[in-house]
Amino acid sequence: MDSTLIRISHPFKLKPSIFDNSLHHHHHKPHFPLRLLKLRSNSSSSSRRRTRNDAAFDEVAYEAERLSLDAKARKSMEETSKRELVESAIEDDPKAWKWVIRKRIWDLMEAQNFAQNPRPVHHRIPNFVGAPAAADKFGALEVFGVAECVKVNPDSPQKQVRFLTLSDGKKLLTPQPRLRTGFFSVLEASMLTPSTIKEACTSVGVAKYGRPIGLDEKLKVDLIVIGSVAVDLKTGARLGKGEGFAELEYGMLRYMGAIDDTTPVVTTVNDCQLVDDIPVEKLLIHDVPVDIICTPTQVIFTNTSIPKPQGIYWDKLSPEKLGQIRILRELKSRIERETGQKLPSGPSEKLPPTARRRR
Repeated sequence: MDSTLIRISHPFKLKPSIFDNSLHHHHHKPHFPLRLLKLRSNSSSSSRRRTRNDAAFDEVAYEAERLSLDAKARKSMEETSKRELVESAIEDDPKAWKWVIRKRIWDLMEAQNFAQNPRPVHHRIPNFVGAPAAADKFGALEVFGVAECVKVNPDSPQKQVRFLTLSDGKKLLTPQPRLRTGFFSVLEASMLTPSTIKEACTSVGVAKYGRPIGLDEKLKVDLIVIGSVAVDLKTGARLGKGEGFAELEYGMLRYMGAIDDTTPVVTTVNDCQLVDDIPVEKLLIHDVPVDIICTPTQVIFTNTSIPKPQGIYWDKLSPEKLGQIRILRELKSRIERETGQKLPSGPSEKLPPTARRRR
């Protein structure tokens, strides 16, 4: 890992008198003043509610295509994991060890019924028993209380996190699934009615009610929530499902100036997803560490010293993935125009074919 990347440490604190003695602190955190949450006026909320005017939007077709593409992507990642594990027996593959830990957690969750639908959880950010309770722990964090804009991943186990964000009057930033059809969508409670807020926390709801944004959006993200397959409670090292989207999303937000080293990164997981054997020295420069872990039973401040990525590392990005993600191609072209230099590309990889989303 590039030792020139320096992570700026920052303290976090829980809202007082929320948790009992089951709360687990690995490090004492001094309090520091945070800007106050601005009171939001609801007087104009009814006039600002937004629904999708596109009468051609077909929810059933949208969801069917999403599920089909997700299935293809999981199949591809299954093949990739098997190939890299086989290759690691011949030569030292730098990514094979991650698949060993992922498979161990996925297998455990299925065998012990810690998994929730959609199942099986293999090659997914796994939905887990106690996800709402973990979300409640998240909702009691002071960094959530003062946040005005929260970026949350679109996966099933973080659905309640998205609901809490909207219910608390905050701006929700969520990525298009696998960044296939665009970039991020913004949702706010003022766009919704009490009957649509739960739907807005689903992929279909984001497509119906969200406002798509581009790279030029002026945005400040106060808090990031990412899903995990496994997370190291001692170091904050995290493993996702292996497709790298959390890292790409993080890198693009860094480019936009929406986040920096001090932006807290939180994950919600089941306790069985906590590990202590992720080798920090084998992490790649684009791997995103977490500052806070919320489980159904505890909150852990990792005090991570792992550097956070500073942007997109183009030499790690395969031509195939770049070809599938339009927003990345736009960003690369923009940077090349601005700098007058051609950016590098990463090694080739086999990816599943992508289908064009209906409009």
